[in-house]
Amino acid sequence: MSTSDAAAAQSATIPAAEATIRPPVAKKVPTNRTHHGDTFVDNYEWLREKENPEVLTHLNAEQAYTDALTANQETLRDDIFNEIKNRTQETDLSVPSRKDGWWYYGRMVEGQSYGIQCRVAAESTGGLADWTPPVIEPGVDVPGEQVLLDCNAEAEGKPFFSLGGASVTRDGNLYAYAADFAGDELFTIRIKDLRTGELLPDTIENVFYGLTFSPDGSALYYMLADDSWRPHQVKSHILGTPVESDKVLYQEDDVAMWTGFELSADRRHLVIGIGCSEFSETRMLDFAAPEKGLQLLIPRAAEILYDAEPFLQDGIEKVLLTHDRDAVNSMISVVDVAEFSKPVAEQHWDTVVPHDDSVRINGATVTATHMVVSLRKDTIERIQVTALEGLGTPGQGAAVEPVFDEELYTASMGGSEYESPLIRLIYTSDFTPPRVYDYVLPLAGADGELLLRKETPVLGGYNPSDYVAERVWATADDGTQVPLSVLHRADLPRDGGNAGVVYGYGSYEMSMDPGFSVARLSLLDRGVVFVVAHVRGGGEMGRHWYENGKKLNKKNTFTDFVAATDWLAASGWVDPARIAAMGGSAGGLLMGAVANLAPEKYAAIVAQVPFVDALTTILDPELPLSALEWEEWGNPITDPEVYKYMKEYTPYENVRPVAYPKIAAVTSFNDTRVLYVEPAKWVQELRAVSTGTEPIVLKIEMDGGHGGASGRYEGWKTRAWDYAFLADALEATQLR
Repeated sequence: MSTSDAAAAQSATIPAAEATIRPPVAKKVPTNRTHHGDTFVDNYEWLREKENPEVLTHLNAEQAYTDALTANQETLRDDIFNEIKNRTQETDLSVPSRKDGWWYYGRMVEGQSYGIQCRVAAESTGGLADWTPPVIEPGVDVPGEQVLLDCNAEAEGKPFFSLGGASVTRDGNLYAYAADFAGDELFTIRIKDLRTGELLPDTIENVFYGLTFSPDGSALYYMLADDSWRPHQVKSHILGTPVESDKVLYQEDDVAMWTGFELSADRRHLVIGIGCSEFSETRMLDFAAPEKGLQLLIPRAAEILYDAEPFLQDGIEKVLLTHDRDAVNSMISVVDVAEFSKPVAEQHWDTVVPHDDSVRINGATVTATHMVVSLRKDTIERIQVTALEGLGTPGQGAAVEPVFDEELYTASMGGSEYESPLIRLIYTSDFTPPRVYDYVLPLAGADGELLLRKETPVLGGYNPSDYVAERVWATADDGTQVPLSVLHRADLPRDGGNAGVVYGYGSYEMSMDPGFSVARLSLLDRGVVFVVAHVRGGGEMGRHWYENGKKLNKKNTFTDFVAATDWLAASGWVDPARIAAMGGSAGGLLMGAVANLAPEKYAAIVAQVPFVDALTTILDPELPLSALEWEEWGNPITDPEVYKYMKEYTPYENVRPVAYPKIAAVTSFNDTRVLYVEPAKWVQELRAVSTGTEPIVLKIEMDGGHGGASGRYEGWKTRAWDYAFLADALEATQLR
């Protein structure tokens, strides 16, 4: 099809009232991509030239077209934005968390887009009272409050702002923070003297996530990424010295491995983790003996996927290992540090939590008295605690789990001090706003106590009993039962006439856990049935669930999603002609795949920052994160079978002459995870090939990153745009 023919064909897809609105048509510059004897002709690869004025002109034209074509949705967008705003207590604050001699918390102020980081001195009177957070009321001045960082002031005059991390020295005198002003997730570190309010001259540019002070406060550890945006260097900066003299503590040269670091729970070690989705290794720096350098625990050659938490038990250096050695769902062992000097086969590991095919162990940490385990059972993320005394011996105490009163919920760690007699938990469900609990760690033979510190307020007369969350199961093509979370208003009639949205992700063992969303209420209140499809490739059903949706099993993710759609269409809840789909990032790849696989099943699709040109990206290890993707999707560079399999499902290569539904591809110009060029190319190919009559648009945020524009109000506008696009396509625009 010629360029002029494509333009004429697309103009025919626009309703008569909008016939003068014509989409931008990118020129075709054929580029051959040849691998394993197969050549793919890519007409739009030139759109990758980010500095090319023609590309910028084209992207601006795309946004102008999108604005014009969706102008009729402006009132609906405003309505949804205002519903989000009116349900949100804009002046609010987090529950204070104690660290050393201070209570730290964050404030939000009505009319301001960003948070304000604060602290107030802690008093020590002894016992549990020392760990009871002060009652701080929204909008009320706190005597002795110290502002660490006003992010609104930092963001003033900037097109984008995001805080990428912060650290305070143990003496409470210095505060380091990392700020991103472009959306590319590369940060500038500044250090503030909290005694004077002055910034130190030390400034470190273009760093990655992760920063922490050494225990004595003399050094700051931080991460750098390589040219492909892969974190690969851990560096140390000595305060007061030139940044150019900073030393590399560790450098990872394997392009398929990701590097990160954190302090151990007891803050005695710097723990560096290197790994991929299939195996890893850990190196530790003992702050009491830095001259010994990094200690390697289990080498990557052992091909064990593990996390390590060092701690002292009866004065002996131990490591708590969460690992998959002969345990596909992972288990927990405790190991004397001295054992790691031996070959892995000769090491003695004591079992703490044995392997269980029905329980996925996510990780473990320690306090001074207890082990805290995050696990997943019956799809639900939950927390268990066990006393350290006797851990790994026949006398080990029983695990205790906080008990909640909902069937579908998420309970996760919210951060706790090592010496504290309680741990902070974050609890939420689909219709329970986030709650902050402190869980008093149980003494021998007793249950712990849950202390509710806060439930996020929802304004506007919100009542959770007005809504229902149900767990149902769809049957995939191969007979696999796929869990679905079905959300709707309690008073919605099951009469087959409602609209529906199916949401999914399905990659990297990430789980779409129950969680409250103010914005989603705006869809539900318009009579939409919202279904979260927990498809293979995610982590909801354990490690096997993930492995059965990755690499050469990836197509299961897509067929599971279609099965979820079929369940909804046949459920009696909705009109099958009024179903839409939504997903982002790797979930955007899912959107592109199901658009090709079953376009007739959807009235509309919203693909947020979609990974739709995955094969092109992964075939070029110079592109951001490409090499890191090999463990998830396979390596199509070296493996012809992987190349063939991926080419059969990747969205861009598989656009075909069928009637596609309304599609909105939502992206950001500065996204470093999924480059803007992927949806830009995909949209052009869809328009050129589709035989349908529905418009296909590209919404691009020119000052945003992977998460879109910055600031809470811009975030609400982004969500309102997505939901208005869906509601308009589904004719679900009126509140019930």
